[in-house]
Amino acid sequence: MRNLIRLFLSLIAAVSAVVAPVAVRAERVRDLGTFQGVRPNQLTGYGVVVGLDGTGDDSLEYLTQAMKGVSGRMGLQLPVGVQPALKNAAAVLITAELPAFAKPGQRIDITVSAIGKAKSLRGGALILAPLYGADGQVYAMAQGNLAVGGLGITAKDGSQLSVNIPTVGRVDEGATVERAVATGFETAEVLHFNLNAADFLTAQRVRDAINLRFPGMATDEDAVSIGLRLPPGADTRASILANIEQINVTPADAPAKVIINTRTGTVVINSAVRLGPAAISHGKLVVRVDEKKNVSQPNAMSQGQTTTTQSSQITANEEQAHVAYEKGGASLSKIVDALNLLGVTPSDLVAILEALKEAGALKAEMVVI
Repeated sequence: MRNLIRLFLSLIAAVSAVVAPVAVRAERVRDLGTFQGVRPNQLTGYGVVVGLDGTGDDSLEYLTQAMKGVSGRMGLQLPVGVQPALKNAAAVLITAELPAFAKPGQRIDITVSAIGKAKSLRGGALILAPLYGADGQVYAMAQGNLAVGGLGITAKDGSQLSVNIPTVGRVDEGATVERAVATGFETAEVLHFNLNAADFLTAQRVRDAINLRFPGMATDEDAVSIGLRLPPGADTRASILANIEQINVTPADAPAKVIINTRTGTVVINSAVRLGPAAISHGKLVVRVDEKKNVSQPNAMSQGQTTTTQSSQITANEEQAHVAYEKGGASLSKIVDALNLLGVTPSDLVAILEALKEAGALKAEMVVI
């Protein structure tokens, strides 16, 4: 253990003496953010999957109503009061993503998920169903045969076996776009470029890089948005934006951040994290309980009977806590490597990092998920 302590202290001293800066690589503008309005839109819908092999919703009321509506559109009226057992059908929710600039007639992929008691959608076919946007308008129509990657099996004795998720399927190019989304790309006076992460320095560098290529075009509005004043005309704007997307910009250094997953003990630390002067001491308390049964034999001349007695022994040992002094300026990743050599478990590491943060020695934002 003493050798490990010396190794830990030598690592701290070596890293404290020299802290090498981390070079930041230039990135394309298109990788730093997106243009306002040029984004996908989510679509949802409700439908019915038919053709199942007895793995449907059976006689759920909302499925029965949906089937009556489908039959009514085809001119078939079910008798009043009849509740059909629909083991071969299932009520589903349909989700899709409408790409930016999607035009009527183009096809998009859809995901179909059971919302009732259906056991599997394998082998089913989705009946024609509308897909709605957030504004309540129909933007696509969906229909097709499902591809299900999961498998569900039920035996006569009630035992079940499921592989993956058999109640979710996909239909490649299963929906046809019926309405285009207005983006304002051609008519907007100012088109905004929004960074993925708010940062004033990165926004300033993006603005300067754009103005170097197209003088006077870009202005900063805040830490996220850069306003672009473009000439009218879709063709001209598309050419300018294509050039802007390929401009290389060196983003600002990422803020120091430590991400801790308390459920799994995972700790992720970026290169900007540094430690201030601190002394670390961490010990462990081990409690052990030994239970034994002893056999008690009576004397040969007595009238007693053989019996067993319980014997318990409780011991508590606390390992010696070693104190490690850190001079400050060391990279936290090197500190973690040293602690790992000392046998610190992930949960102990989380406790040490939280204590350093509370003491003010950890110069980083700590995010617990």
